[in-house]
Parts: sequence; C-alpha cells; structure tokens
Amino acid sequence: MSALSATMAAIKLFMLTRTLTEDYVSRHLDGLMPSARTEGLIVQELADELLVYDRDRYKAYCLNRTAAMVWSHCDGQTAATEIAQRMQRELETPVDQQLVWLALKQLSGSRLLQGQIELPEEMARASRRRAIQKLGLGAALGIPLIMAITAPTASAQASCVGQGGDCAAGTCCSGCHCNPQNACVGSC
Repeated sequence: MSALSATMAAIKLFMLTRTLTEDYVSRHLDGLMPSARTEGLIVQELADELLVYDRDRYKAYCLNRTAAMVWSHCDGQTAATEIAQRMQRELETPVDQQLVWLALKQLSGSRLLQGQIELPEEMARASRRRAIQKLGLGAALGIPLIMAITAPTASAQASCVGQGGDCAAGTCCSGCHCNPQNACVGSC
C-alpha cells in the first residue's frame, strides 16, 4: 500500500467516523433541550464573561464567553445541535457541536441547568483536553470554561473576636490585640 493510498484510507475513515458521529447526534440527541436554571441565581454580565452567583449553594461561577453563550441559549425549547448552529451564525465562524456538549456537561455539573442532564457515553467523555487536541491549541480560547468559587457564608465572614471578647474563641478583629488577661483590647 502506497503512502498516498494509506493517507486516502485514513481520510475516508475519518470522514466516515465524523459522519457517523454527526448522524448519531442528529438522530439521538436532538430531543435533548436543556433549560438554564434561573431560581436562586444572581447574574452579572461583564465584557467577555458572565458571573453567576448561586444563593442556595454559596458558589460563584465565572463562565467564559463560549459557556455563557451556550447557557443563554438553554431555553428548554432549543436542541443542542440548534444551539451550535445559532452560535455559528452569531460568531460568524464554525462551531463544533462538541464545544456545545462540553459546555452542557460543565453547566450540568455546576447545577446551572434545570435538573441534571444525562449525556450519552460518546458525548460524556468530552473534555477540554480532547477538544484542544481535536481543534488545535489556537482554538483553546473558544473552549467553554466554568470556574467555581466558593463564597463564604455570613457567619464565616464575621469570625473575628470583638473588643472585650475572649481571645481563646478566635482571632481579635483588626485594630485589637490580646492582653495578658486573654481579652481583645484596642479600637476594633
């Protein structure tokens, strides 16, 4: 087998695999219409990010532009394949469906969708690393990313001991110090 025929065979196999994957997605997954969660969330748009604070779980999430776009299209009436098509029109650049599935996986894991969605095994294995390998390092900026930050509760924020308090109960608040009698003193 010559190098040219081996290359052609590899290309045909790649195209067949891609066609089978896209066909599988369109036949089996078009019925999945994710819905973004809105209850108990505070949402703040920034230039290229979206901050979402979950008041029930005390967590803040930072969604990059790609993840935010996917989340904004999760209206419960739009299939994942259509989300990819809409994003392609809005961005005026090709959008691989695997980016949408990766974002849906992350959004579901962060509990930013109504209920947990079950992705088929083929799509559940999606990862940022695989997406970078498939799309190339240059496309890494377009890969959906959700960063979670745990916000302290109100009681955790007020954990210093005020003036006259017992130093053994914690750290004196700013401006105070422990005296020899083990009491916080100063102007705190």
